[in-house]
Amino acid sequence: MSETTCREALGKALADAMAEDEKVVVLGEEVGVYGGAYGVTRGMIDRFGAERVIDTPISEPGIVGTAVGMALEGLRPVAELMYVDFLAMAMDQLANQAAKIRYMFGGATSVPLVLRTQGGTGRSAAAQHSQSLEAWGAHVPGLRVALPATVNDCYHLLRDAIRQPDPVLFIEHKGLYVSKGELGRKADAPWGRAHVCREGSDLTIISYSRMLHYALEAAAMLAENGIEAEVINLRTLNPLDEETIAASVRKTHRAMVATEAALSFGPSAEIAARLQEACFDHLEEPVLRVAGEDVPIPVAPNLERASIPDPQLIFEAACLLLRRGPRPAWI
Repeated sequence: MSETTCREALGKALADAMAEDEKVVVLGEEVGVYGGAYGVTRGMIDRFGAERVIDTPISEPGIVGTAVGMALEGLRPVAELMYVDFLAMAMDQLANQAAKIRYMFGGATSVPLVLRTQGGTGRSAAAQHSQSLEAWGAHVPGLRVALPATVNDCYHLLRDAIRQPDPVLFIEHKGLYVSKGELGRKADAPWGRAHVCREGSDLTIISYSRMLHYALEAAAMLAENGIEAEVINLRTLNPLDEETIAASVRKTHRAMVATEAALSFGPSAEIAARLQEACFDHLEEPVLRVAGEDVPIPVAPNLERASIPDPQLIFEAACLLLRRGPRPAWI
């Protein structure tokens, strides 16, 4: 194992995939000479050439549409959109074409593309560059959605995504690129399976992406108060590993879902609904959701921070759920 950053792990995953398979190509705005919006593809154009690391015009429909065509012709394109917020401009190509073609052609062809993008708060990028829109992708049948949380996720989850026969929306968090961690030789879990990051017996906290780190911080705070939380990293929303999260909840009898995405109609609602259906007889309390506020993301750093959960809020919500520990200040 070696320590590296999420940015470096993503770049290594792309480079290793391209070295192993000449059908893997990278395209997007400034992925070549500039090295990508957050430096993930830096140096790749020198190693693999401009025919495989392709700078495109500023056109999200063009980028994704081109990737669909490449995939249909037998390539494995990895396209990059600078921000997940710009997904709205490419939804026809992604949701109506890439995600539907294998079904519409009776399985005779597939669209093995990966659409890398990034979202989330933390850089005061304001309302149009800071959203968490993974629910958009997870709602589309035929489209897979992956969200790495750790260095090991960034490498192995991206490698697995590139191998998939279906299109994958791969959403990185802008606040994790410089995060450091150990890169192991194996993934923490197979594709489509969640990873139990911390074992516990009192409640289950389910999360992904950067919010997973907040959940782990909250779990450490809970442990100081005699509460042992089990923390699960989902890794993918579609497929969703219901088996792992349900098994945990049947053991702990209490569940919380922590996400940065807005509360209303978001991933936390779907996960909570499935747990209520699968584990109703095992739950001692309703599933609790801790999620982003239903507001556009502010540019002011203090307001931006206030728009999403933090470790303290997760800690206090867990205490409320368990009816133990310090009384939250907000009730």
